[in-house]
Amino acid sequence: MYTSKFEGYTMKRTTIMIPEDLKIRAARRANAVGISLGGFIRESLEKALKSDSKVAHDDSYMSDNSVYEDDIPADLAQNHDKYLYGD
Repeated sequence: MYTSKFEGYTMKRTTIMIPEDLKIRAARRANAVGISLGGFIRESLEKALKSDSKVAHDDSYMSDNSVYEDDIPADLAQNHDKYLYGD
């Protein structure tokens, strides 16, 4: 396995399969902003993963880690509005 140091990070070589058109477009964009294709891919992954985690934290449903550990009424699913909002 090939590893190297870059900007304080240990880098690991990875091979991915992407459509030729996507590689060409990515290489052109990387060239336009003055970075390598690898740098462009790293930045794109960081951006995508950062925004993905932000969505999960901003969504109260996705970030709720509470677990109810007591008995529940047998009709909870059918009458959930009654239990959530009252009569």
